[in-house]
Amino acid sequence: MVKDSKQFLKDPKIYLSLLVVLVVSVLLFPEEGKFKYSYQSGRPWVYETLLSPIDFPILKTEQELLAEKEEKASRVLPYFEYDNAVANVQVQRLRRMPGNDSVNNHLLYFIVESLYNMYSVGILPDMEEISTGGTIVIQRDKRAQEVPVSEVYTREKAEDYIKYYLSISFPSYSPDSVYSAYKIGDYIVPNLVFDQARTDLFHKEAVDYISPTKGMVYAGQLIVSQGEIVTTEIEQMLDSFKREYELSYGYAESLLGLRTGHFILCLLIVASLFAVIYFTRKEIIQQRRTLYFILTLYVLLGVLTMIVHRFDVSNLYIVPYPVFAIYLMIFFKRRYVFPIYTVMLLPLLFQVDGGVELYMMNLTGGIIAIVSFKYFNKGWAQFLNSLFIFIGMSLVYIGFQLSGDGTLTLFDPKDIFSIAVNSLLVIAAYPVAFIFERVFSLVSHFRLIDLSDTNNKLLRELAQKAPGTFQHSLQVSNLASEAAREIGADMILTRVGALYHDIGKMNNPQCFVENAPAGFNYHKGLSPEESAQQIIRHVDDGVEIARKHKLPEVVIDFIRTHHAKTVTFYFYAQYCNAGGDPENREPFMYHGELPTTKEQVIVLMADAVEAASRSLKDYTPESISNLVESIISKRLSDSQLVEADISIKEVEIVKRMFKERLEQVYHERIAYPTLKKA
Repeated sequence: MVKDSKQFLKDPKIYLSLLVVLVVSVLLFPEEGKFKYSYQSGRPWVYETLLSPIDFPILKTEQELLAEKEEKASRVLPYFEYDNAVANVQVQRLRRMPGNDSVNNHLLYFIVESLYNMYSVGILPDMEEISTGGTIVIQRDKRAQEVPVSEVYTREKAEDYIKYYLSISFPSYSPDSVYSAYKIGDYIVPNLVFDQARTDLFHKEAVDYISPTKGMVYAGQLIVSQGEIVTTEIEQMLDSFKREYELSYGYAESLLGLRTGHFILCLLIVASLFAVIYFTRKEIIQQRRTLYFILTLYVLLGVLTMIVHRFDVSNLYIVPYPVFAIYLMIFFKRRYVFPIYTVMLLPLLFQVDGGVELYMMNLTGGIIAIVSFKYFNKGWAQFLNSLFIFIGMSLVYIGFQLSGDGTLTLFDPKDIFSIAVNSLLVIAAYPVAFIFERVFSLVSHFRLIDLSDTNNKLLRELAQKAPGTFQHSLQVSNLASEAAREIGADMILTRVGALYHDIGKMNNPQCFVENAPAGFNYHKGLSPEESAQQIIRHVDDGVEIARKHKLPEVVIDFIRTHHAKTVTFYFYAQYCNAGGDPENREPFMYHGELPTTKEQVIVLMADAVEAASRSLKDYTPESISNLVESIISKRLSDSQLVEADISIKEVEIVKRMFKERLEQVYHERIAYPTLKKA
């Protein structure tokens, strides 16, 4: 029944948006070539026997490089500068001490010579990091010489040296007394000055000259055989081959070829996404903002992957991809969400190593979110969503671990922790959906539930100003929502549209018979044309009131379409019966829009059927059936449904539902007997 249903495919804005997404997708792909093998130490090599196609160096592991740096650093010798001035300064200070006799002069001379001897060798400052069994470098003038620490003096060693030779040369004196009397310790000052800058320079040079490689693999050399267990040594060769491939062989050989490959993959994914949307729900494309929303989610998913991948690929386990399924669930039906989400995740297969595992984990998490979100979407119950997602993703992770070698030897608790964080972030990222709702002018399931509350301000105002219209709207909403359930339309959206479709009657409630007091006729004295214009006006008034109260556009569409382009038949018939021209239908015609969705069609039919049912003189199944058939047949014959995405079969189901519900509402009541007076 849809007229020219593919007309929207001619909109250039759709293809421009797809082109933008395609370009962004290509730019988000890694610039280096992607290594086509996946492997882990301890697992068998599942591919064909691998011979090296190129020469490449074997890279040292981080542990090997660290150990070698530490070993090189330990070989760097401390660098000291010999200070010639210290000896003369300290000896001059000592010689200024007064001597009273020849013995004192002789003793002083001995001490001076001893100091000169020690200073000529060198006295070290107190440094804990210098080992007594080590070696240092001493710079004298322009000559540097390696000297064992044992051959130079420390303060303690110098004191012991002087005391020892005092006891030999002057046995009649106590060495300790002489040492104290002359305060010899004050003149033992380090003359070897530690050169921190030069030592650090030698340390840096030693570390910088460490080779990052430890051998070569030549073209044609065997790397690993099919079925062989990947040992640590083989893993190092594979890591080295992978690095060389990605940085040079897989990238520099043909940048154009690499980009062409990325373009083809992105083109196929974007085309698949568009095809899935088109074949599941065309309205998403027709209402461009919903298409832009899905494309934005797709781009955000890619950007998030790229950012995390550049920092640390292992952190991709933490990224809450399942929340994207929830974002879709909030605005679309579940049967549309699964295929769209499945395609949105496809770039994970190509952008990162281990993409199959990451894809399957998050696909499982998304499926669980799609199923469980319907039942657990409020309060603490949301944590059950996280629990189910965690269990599902963990099972996939364990399954991939077991599929390698049948064991869990490579099971990493950190990965399980990352999955747990992922499942909790699904809840934390959930409120972002309300930003999407505002930016793209979408209407979430929760917003519709709020709007369906008859205690909200606008519906209370309708009940006060136009109580008859309010009761009519309630009946229409009950009829319409039941019919929507039967044909798989959006029941809550249909209910909300029905509740608000006649709010324009608030501006002139007594113009409509359901609000007029008994015996009052608003249209008395008005011509049929004038009366018709007063009636027709409630559509435009309704749109104005809806916009004033900031109702979503999808709800306002029900106001525009609930009379489509029909005529106010009562006044049109009056006009014709009074001798008017039957061809002059314009003054009596609604200037609304034809319904395009199932939900709008249901409200249009429910509104007409419910209003007409009040004029029946008897409510037999036959009279109700004839009423429903005549009204809906009239809408079909007047081409009011030609643009609607609804089938004849669905219209028949709606008619049957209307008949059943009206029969239940207007069933024959029991006449209660009166009590006879005694």
